[in-house]
Amino acid sequence: MRNVGTIVRGIRTPIIKENDDLASIVVDSVMNASISENFEILDKDVIAITEAVVGIAQGNYCTVDNIAKDIKNKFKTDHIGLVFPILSRNRFSMILKGIARGCKHITMLLSYPADEVGNHLFDEKYLKEYDINPYVDTLSYEEYNKLFKDEVHTFTGINYVEFYKELVESENCEIDFIFGNDPSEIYNYVDEALACDIHTRFRTKEILNCLGLDDIMNKSIDGSGFNSKYGLLGSNKSTDEKLKLFPNDGQKLVEDVQKMIKDKTGKDVEVMIYGDGAFKDPVGKIWELADPVVSPFHTKGLAGTPNEIKLKYVSDNKFANLKGEELQKAIRNEIKQKDKDLKGQNITLGTTPRQITDLLGSLCDLTSGSGDKGTPVVLVQRYFTNYADE
Repeated sequence: MRNVGTIVRGIRTPIIKENDDLASIVVDSVMNASISENFEILDKDVIAITEAVVGIAQGNYCTVDNIAKDIKNKFKTDHIGLVFPILSRNRFSMILKGIARGCKHITMLLSYPADEVGNHLFDEKYLKEYDINPYVDTLSYEEYNKLFKDEVHTFTGINYVEFYKELVESENCEIDFIFGNDPSEIYNYVDEALACDIHTRFRTKEILNCLGLDDIMNKSIDGSGFNSKYGLLGSNKSTDEKLKLFPNDGQKLVEDVQKMIKDKTGKDVEVMIYGDGAFKDPVGKIWELADPVVSPFHTKGLAGTPNEIKLKYVSDNKFANLKGEELQKAIRNEIKQKDKDLKGQNITLGTTPRQITDLLGSLCDLTSGSGDKGTPVVLVQRYFTNYADE
């Protein structure tokens, strides 16, 4: 029996710049790694490319001025309500700067005690202490400051209310804050609103009948980059005047890499582009999922969800009286004979009911990191093997 299952390798590449031939860089980097580290490329290996270098290579950027112009084009009034933005310097500050530059007055509705991805304005223990009902109560800026003026983010040490206030005012735009979890509250203050949430945006936009961040920069402004499906969602700060957008087109890239590896090795690999991996920090309580999806583009073999049995469940129940080699043989046979669709069966209890691309995205995001590891490509081997494979 093979003694090693899934193997994950961060692949170092040259520093990616705009207009680079990313497909060739990815393939060459993987092939060079296979030589230097003495491993073979295998069928069903997964080559994953972080969305950041895809956006960079494609030059998919927009400026704060581009955002301001799109805001002016799409809103009739100069007073805009912003509903449920996340608390992030990297993800939202430049977007807010562009919106502020494109209008004269903002009323911002912040959800509490945390935004949708888990960034807390304040610890939820204070809800009980101060008798606040988050389902009903809307707090004014004055009420919020009276209770939570000194609260800062656990990891960044930033007071995001004051940070956003100073940023907007630096653009000669006025800003008011309200704190609540009912999106319709915004219409007590403004006539037009913009849904700034990510994964809950569909509900918010339906309730408010308004535009969302996915509707801003969904077309090129004065030759800028854009994202036709997600607009500003998935963007992040590049400079003080520029944002890198989520990849607008990556299907050709993943298919080109797949074909190039086939031509070089004869192996059929799968390829995906990945962003945030969708996992939760137990200390900071942050969901690492500020991108609209984990994988915007991938080859066909990565579609769907795992179809696995839970070894612990089978061992403790069906084969409770077996041990040693007899148990191993029985479990291998159970795996080989499993149904093609195990959905809803007890034998799957405890397995992870997520899309394959989401599972792989988490694995790759943790491997590549978000700092200076220099591995924007990740190679995952034997992910699709199991205990029955020799």
